[in-house]
Amino acid sequence: MLSTFNFKYGQHKYRTKALLIGIGLIALGGCANMSPTGQRALSGGAIGAAGGAVLGAVAGGSPAVGAAVGGAAGAATGALMH
Repeated sequence: MLSTFNFKYGQHKYRTKALLIGIGLIALGGCANMSPTGQRALSGGAIGAAGGAVLGAVAGGSPAVGAAVGGAAGAATGALMH
């Protein structure tokens, strides 16, 4: 009974990752008609969110908080670059 629970829990994690990757790909597909500033802001936000999540997990904090802070900082930096 316990192994069945672990299998379902493991499946849930993979579904969540696949959903997030799919949403990211759809969002990046909409970059074709964006201004260069918008593209830099989106790219900076994505890179910042990924880096923030990794740093949050490595530092023992929350990866979600790290992703939110990193994404905001990356988007702001990307939008300010010329």
